Amino acid sequence: MKHDVEAFRRAAAEASEWIARYLEDPARFRVNPDMRPGDLMDRLPASGPEQGEPLARIQADFEEVILPAVTHWNHPRFFNYFACTASVPGVIAEMLAASMNTNGLNWIASPAVSELEQVALGWLREWMSLDAGYFGQIFDTASISTMHAVMAAREWADPDSRLDGITKKLTVYSSDQAHSSIDKAVIAAGIGLRNLRKIASDEAFRMRPEALREAMEADVAAGYTPCCVIVSAGTTSTTSVDPLEAVLDVAEAHNVWVHIDSAYAGAAALLPEFAWMLRGNERAHSLVVNPHKWLFTPMDCSAFYTRFPDVLRRTFTITPEYLKTTSDPREVSLMDYGVALGRRFRGLKLWYVLRYFGRETLQELIRGHIAMAAEFAGWVAADARFELAAPAPFSAVCFRLTAGEERTRALVAAMNQTGRFFISQTVLKGRYAARVAIGNQATTREDVRALWEEITRLA
Repeated sequence: MKHDVEAFRRAAAEASEWIARYLEDPARFRVNPDMRPGDLMDRLPASGPEQGEPLARIQADFEEVILPAVTHWNHPRFFNYFACTASVPGVIAEMLAASMNTNGLNWIASPAVSELEQVALGWLREWMSLDAGYFGQIFDTASISTMHAVMAAREWADPDSRLDGITKKLTVYSSDQAHSSIDKAVIAAGIGLRNLRKIASDEAFRMRPEALREAMEADVAAGYTPCCVIVSAGTTSTTSVDPLEAVLDVAEAHNVWVHIDSAYAGAAALLPEFAWMLRGNERAHSLVVNPHKWLFTPMDCSAFYTRFPDVLRRTFTITPEYLKTTSDPREVSLMDYGVALGRRFRGLKLWYVLRYFGRETLQELIRGHIAMAAEFAGWVAADARFELAAPAPFSAVCFRLTAGEERTRALVAAMNQTGRFFISQTVLKGRYAARVAIGNQATTREDVRALWEEITRLA
């Protein structure tokens, strides 16, 4: 059955126009849907159609049925989680990648997938001032990148684990502010949650190196083998930065793998004034930064770097005859460096985005978001009804009402019920706080000002 190219031309023109209108003004939609769990499923047929349907009818149902259930991450007033942007070049690249439908499992399956990924990640590595020895590859999310770091660390500490399973009592360390993906990573790696040590953080929510030293020494004395330390360069709740060099000093005494989780804030390393946050990266073993968070690349695109790709290869390489390619030393088959065999053409959209914006425009956008967050934090600090709940080094601000936790919870719920803003919440040292993260390409100072006016009105 041949492709119906004429039907594609008509539908693609309509879809392209819809996308253009959407990117031009996503703010015309509620940022978050007004619905209950199960509402969309109840509106859709329980069984699929026996006969095919025209694209025009499917597009109409998309707009009438699906769209009202969408939370618009591309909305300029999306201040929840970490805002992200599907920018014009990224959307175009995704369309092209979908049409080619490549699967870069090994080099010969699509050389462009493997080699363009290396080029784009090389540019990003240079812009972030990372050590030139870092080898990069793209995974879907930081959770998967972190899982690969932990599995490489397992191989580093226990080389027999590939064949025999884990033969030592391994331990992993992160701060008590680290992302929950680390918990999942130790489960997936077979290390177990009981062997994950949550190290106490200081008053600025940064890992305490002395507490790490004490925990590692106690584990060694008890017969454990320290395996991996995960350093946060921008925690999820507060975006605090652990003291990398001091942590490295502790970790190196035990020869453990050090992974830097800079999934969100790593983009700020493009700015010379934030070079301090990754100082010492040349001593670490791996690092993750997500271009789909603060570098305006559509989901999903998580850049994972390591200075020890040979360890990843030892961990994951399995090459049956039907997947063998060339013996050229320049060949990179990315299937050898991770769990997945198949691989989407993610490097194309990162390449498009980096070329379209260039380093200077990306720096300008990131600086602008940081400046807006600093101004928002200033408004919070100047209003006696509120207090800052944590420092705000980047573009996320945690705050609370001085009237108490219940009032703060009610404020977050009321803000999100408006449909005009979408913010989040967290718990810091046992205390609830509201949280605002600025990061969408289209967000302006007027959007942030409107957010603050609504917060103060509802307070």
